[in-house]
Amino acid sequence: MTDMEDADAEARARINWAGFEATEPGREPFDYLVMPGFVLPASCEAARLAFPPLEHGGVVPAPEHPEPADALDVLLAALRAPHTTAMFSRKFGLDLDPRTLMITLRGRCREMDGKIHTDSESKVVTALIYLNESWPHAGGRLRLLRGPDDLDDMIAEVTPVDGTLIAFRRTDLSFHGHLPFEGVRRVIMLNWMVDAAAARREVRRHSISAGVKRLFSHAQPRREGVG
Repeated sequence: MTDMEDADAEARARINWAGFEATEPGREPFDYLVMPGFVLPASCEAARLAFPPLEHGGVVPAPEHPEPADALDVLLAALRAPHTTAMFSRKFGLDLDPRTLMITLRGRCREMDGKIHTDSESKVVTALIYLNESWPHAGGRLRLLRGPDDLDDMIAEVTPVDGTLIAFRRTDLSFHGHLPFEGVRRVIMLNWMVDAAAARREVRRHSISAGVKRLFSHAQPRREGVG
């Protein structure tokens, strides 16, 4: 097998493509899809246990071609496989290109996060895959919204638990947000960008931002817990 064939085989083995094909997307006010169990349970648990302890609240580019690869790396390789892009292309009726795919990781949510927004125009399709074992919190549950002004005017609310997928086509109406939450919230974020150059630019930007945040956090004095 070639490396590409290996990756496609991993994508088929680790992801519930039959369930994905059977899940009908919503169409109003924008195209979206919500699917629990997108990542198969054993793969999801292993990837969650291998998820890096990201201490700052920003996103970091997902590692590529690490040696040795852990369970998260294997899942990421499956998500990068051409088969994955082909499946999302068919679901959203778009001609997506694997070369435009950017994958980032986020491990923590901040109190300031979750404000209502649409994604930038450089993004075509956004997909979020959650890797949290359970979620008893009211905050941090992503809501797809009918408009820009009311978090309660929602078309869907997604509990960010193991293997759940939420994906949507970026438009001027693709508003989303969530109630405030601060703490660990693991998510893999896939963005198919308008072109490969945009994907490279965003990866560089996130790499620089993550480095700055790490330096800043290391420069702060450690605070002792109270109570």
